[in-house]
Amino acid sequence: MAEDNDSVRVEIYDESYHLCGSDPAYIQRLAELVDAKMRAVAQHTSTVDSLHVAVLAALNIADEYYQLKRKHAGLETEYTSRASDLGRVLDLALSEALSDGRRIG
Repeated sequence: MAEDNDSVRVEIYDESYHLCGSDPAYIQRLAELVDAKMRAVAQHTSTVDSLHVAVLAALNIADEYYQLKRKHAGLETEYTSRASDLGRVLDLALSEALSDGRRIG
């Protein structure tokens, strides 16, 4: 990886690219991910066309992204529901304590 001002040189599937960004280490990690995904796809397909390999790798990365997004949305819904339930339990406990004349705080 070489830098020219804001440019970072990376290797992806035996091709050099000069990319711009504020975090060269992050850009390098992304390039390594894409390179690894392209190499994995190439090992499991009979195509040698790098464009086809890139498209298949992109589809794999997009699939991983949407699976994680769906999982995140499910967890967010679950935690929101749990927080709401706990809020109701707390409201009930406070209401009962106040109706019994107990001091809170």
